[in-house]
Amino acid sequence: MIKTILDTTLLSNFAHIQRPDLLRLALGGQAVTTATVLAELRLGVASGWVPRCDWSWLAVVALNDEEQAQVAHYTAVLDQGEAECLAVAKQRAWTFASDDLSARRLAQQEGVAVSGTLGVLQKLVAMHLLTLDEVDAHLAVMVGRGYRAPVHSLRNL
Repeated sequence: MIKTILDTTLLSNFAHIQRPDLLRLALGGQAVTTATVLAELRLGVASGWVPRCDWSWLAVVALNDEEQAQVAHYTAVLDQGEAECLAVAKQRAWTFASDDLSARRLAQQEGVAVSGTLGVLQKLVAMHLLTLDEVDAHLAVMVGRGYRAPVHSLRNL
C-alpha cells in the first residue's frame, strides 16, 4: 500500500479541530511525516497558532541523500517541511498530502500524487466513519481557523 506523507498545513487543520485521530483512521499506518514538519507544528503550538495534539502515532521518516539533494531545489519555492515531504514523496512514489497551493502545483509538475484535507475528509465519508454533515462541521471549524478551502461543503465536490 502506498504511504502518504503529511505536511504541516494538513496536520494543523486536523489539530484545529482537535481530531488527529481522523487522520489515523483515514490513513492508518500509511501516514508519515518528517521531523521538520513536527518541529514546525511545535512552533505553531508554542506561538499559540495551533492547538496541542498527540502525534506520537505518526511515523517519522528520515531523508536519504537523494531526497536531501532534491530538498535543496524545492526550498527555492517551498518551506523546508513542504520541500522535505515533496522530495520523499517523489523519490519513494508516495502521495504528498498538503493544502499549500504552491506545494501542490510543484508536486503535480513533478508527477507526484497529491491529496489534502478535503481528500482525507472525503475518505472518511467513503469509509462510513463520518457523515457529510460531520465533515462539513469540521470543515467549517478549519475554515474559521484560517484554512482556505476551495469549498465550504463536501456536497459541492
